[in-house]
Amino acid sequence: MTSNRSTSFTPFFMVYDAKAILPTNLIYGAPRVRVYDEERLEEARQDVLDQLDKACDVTLLRSAKYQQALRCYHNKSVRGWAFQVGDLVLRMVQTTKGRHKLTPPWEGPYTIVEVLHPGAYRLKDEDGDVLTNS
Repeated sequence: MTSNRSTSFTPFFMVYDAKAILPTNLIYGAPRVRVYDEERLEEARQDVLDQLDKACDVTLLRSAKYQQALRCYHNKSVRGWAFQVGDLVLRMVQTTKGRHKLTPPWEGPYTIVEVLHPGAYRLKDEDGDVLTNS
């Protein structure tokens, strides 16, 4: 029943292309239920099918606009890091084996030996061993 932030439509509407009718609407005779006419059902269905393409286009535009706003927010909020050879860094632990909720998520420190490409580095530990999967 709650509208999705990115599409401005409810999930029910996205699946069935109609607003949901709650049991309370049937019990208390909501205006939408009282106006329902079985004889005009086929005509109403054709109208809905004609509007379906428009609703899909609107949904795609709203979704793209929402994703663009998220991307802008992310780019403003997150700053990139550029490390150089010789910098000390921590590395996120890749395995969960033998870990519990109080185990730190980082291991290290490691020294950067080589910059492979932006965001990828070759590391060595305190003993001087070069890590292969960094």
